Amino acid sequence: MTHDHYVTFKVSKTEAIVTVTFDFPPVNIQGIQMLEDLNRLSEALESDSSAKVVVFQSAHPEIFVAHADTGFLKDISTKAVAKEDVEILFLQKVLQRISALPQATIAKVEGFARGGGHEFMLACDMRFAARGKAKFMQMEVGMGILPCGGGASRMARQVGLGKALEIILSARDFDADEAQAYGTINLALDADEIDSYVDALAHRIAQFPAESIEACKRVVYASIDLPIESALKEEAYWLYQCMSKTPAQKRFQYADDNGAQNDMDNQRNWEALVIGIQEVT
Repeated sequence: MTHDHYVTFKVSKTEAIVTVTFDFPPVNIQGIQMLEDLNRLSEALESDSSAKVVVFQSAHPEIFVAHADTGFLKDISTKAVAKEDVEILFLQKVLQRISALPQATIAKVEGFARGGGHEFMLACDMRFAARGKAKFMQMEVGMGILPCGGGASRMARQVGLGKALEIILSARDFDADEAQAYGTINLALDADEIDSYVDALAHRIAQFPAESIEACKRVVYASIDLPIESALKEEAYWLYQCMSKTPAQKRFQYADDNGAQNDMDNQRNWEALVIGIQEVT
């Protein structure tokens, strides 16, 4: 995966962390070219078991990812379609593919993320935004349509009905601190802190087994889409997948042999111990 394969962003990989940097002058518009690039990137990542974390960022000093390109939006049919004949849009398919990646995905937002750009951010697993730089909006209602890149569907799941409707129907800008209060991002950070925070988080996650990272994603997503009994079955299913593919049993045995779990000092230091036990393979 090198940046030579893509037009709208550059891709680099350091150990288990893939960094995708949007760089599509003049404004990182979310057009067909970007969606095609994201689709091909997803295909590459789906088969890359060595990649554990994907960080999305932007080279533009003021824009993360702009709204969807009016060039293809204006070509949408003006004929109403019966519900049974509706097909998922290409935009929806691509952003769902990003959401379903086996890797942990992080959006590092240091500029405008409006419309389709905001919907892309929502399709990532985690989102962090820089104060004084990040700005968000869903403007579709003012254009006469609705968020159609998964924005309405994902936002309600993440922030609740009332907040989602406020964001969508107000069609106004909101900043990083407001986004944190809404729940559309994990955390608002000062501009000089966001790089180090996201870098530390990505590197910590990247130390854990890829199979366990994917399993955690699958069960968390299932928890918002399925009734509780079905979600619990998903947990059990993915537990067995992990036990069959990771060194989990060896790590449990190591801890048991050393009486580690009954040591009070260990109980006080789990944050460090969970990194140390990665040496047991």
